[in-house]
Amino acid sequence: MKPDDRPLVLLGAGGHARVLLELMRAGGHAVLGVCDPQLAAEGAAQWQGLDVLGDDTTLAARLGPAQVRLILGVGQLSAGTLRERIHDRWRVLGYDFPALVHPTAWLADDVALANGVQIMAGAIVQPGCSIGENSVINTRAGIDHDCRIAANVHIAPGATLCGAVSVAAGAFIGAGAVLIQGLKVGERAVVGAGVALVRDLGPGQTLIGASNRLRLPAV
Repeated sequence: MKPDDRPLVLLGAGGHARVLLELMRAGGHAVLGVCDPQLAAEGAAQWQGLDVLGDDTTLAARLGPAQVRLILGVGQLSAGTLRERIHDRWRVLGYDFPALVHPTAWLADDVALANGVQIMAGAIVQPGCSIGENSVINTRAGIDHDCRIAANVHIAPGATLCGAVSVAAGAFIGAGAVLIQGLKVGERAVVGAGVALVRDLGPGQTLIGASNRLRLPAV
């Protein structure tokens, strides 16, 4: 079997997973089944028309990296690293996470996508941008020219990044946030929903609310 012909297995069965399943179906991807510990514990055989392949242990024993590729269906909250930890655990075992792009998203020809990137419906990514491993550009988000998005970043629905914005690893950009051009967002920083960011945000800092209240990282 050629590597590109390997079917996909969806990890997780929550809301983010349902969105990804519709993306894969819209894109004509072959989905072998879903792996989810809770579904396996309940004895479920089917989920959203997919076969339930068991929990993590069962999947690793039955289907190796040469047979399947994985799609991470666990979403990301503004705080927490569960999605990142799941991704890294399976990568250590040798599994691939292909980049996925919804058919209704628009990407410039020179956009660079790392493994595991997920570009959702209606998103726009302009020329000169790069998106790091396991990052999500969610529904209708706009990424303008020459932005640099590192690994494990979540750009929530409707967020807008103007030109040449840099977002470091593990950062979270909330729904409807606007980042003006040339800004830098530090590692694991959080830009709250609806915030207009007009200055750099340091590592671990959180900016929330209409008054742009700044929360410093715990020491």
